Amino acid sequence: MTDRVAVITGAGSGIGRASALQLLAGGWSVALVGRRKDALEETAGLATGGQTLILPTDVSSPEQVEASFAAVKAKFGRLDMLFNNAGGNVPTTNFGDMTWEAWKSVVDVNLNGMFLCANAAFRAMRDQTPQGGRIINNGSISAHNPRPGSSAYTTTKHAVTGLTKSIALDGRQYDIASSQIDIGNAATPMTAKSTNGQLQPYGGMAVEPRMDVTHVGQQVAFMANLPLESNIQFVTIMATKMPWIGRG
Repeated sequence: MTDRVAVITGAGSGIGRASALQLLAGGWSVALVGRRKDALEETAGLATGGQTLILPTDVSSPEQVEASFAAVKAKFGRLDMLFNNAGGNVPTTNFGDMTWEAWKSVVDVNLNGMFLCANAAFRAMRDQTPQGGRIINNGSISAHNPRPGSSAYTTTKHAVTGLTKSIALDGRQYDIASSQIDIGNAATPMTAKSTNGQLQPYGGMAVEPRMDVTHVGQQVAFMANLPLESNIQFVTIMATKMPWIGRG
């Protein structure tokens, strides 16, 4: 389990950064993938171990994804883990008011980008010697229960579950494990609005509890460090008191 190599998308902040720092502290080499080079450099500057490779990438671009995974192979020679974490959303929008442009902007990153990265990682893990690796997809609480006005985001996160299962099945013969982590209200910039209240199914606003994002990074690192004979297929980590079951 030495000289392990990971790719983390959305590594410039939040969950991606927390996960990268946990792996780096454990001696992993980590390729930091995200749109903003300055944010990736900031993540690298916080590392207390390991080796980083900074790869500014738009995960919705097939050409950029291919180039980034080629750079990982050229630098490290193999790939042991992908944390497919990059994602985005649009402001709360009733389904009747959802535009094609807004819908497509979410699908392009949350689903198409996740496919592109997982597909590139799968091929790398299949074709290397020794074969194998682990793909961890970032689902969401929304892979189970939607929030009001979140049709695009919720649809993509439900689709991630199907993608995760398909990769797990097709990857067995190559020792490629696939799993999904569903995260609820980690304290990141993406959930900052929770401090001012979030729209609830009953139509009112409520402030929702959040949890330290470091706990998510620790969970990702635990999954990544398992031997390939074992897999956490699905796991939910969330703020204990956040609305979830029935969004209540």
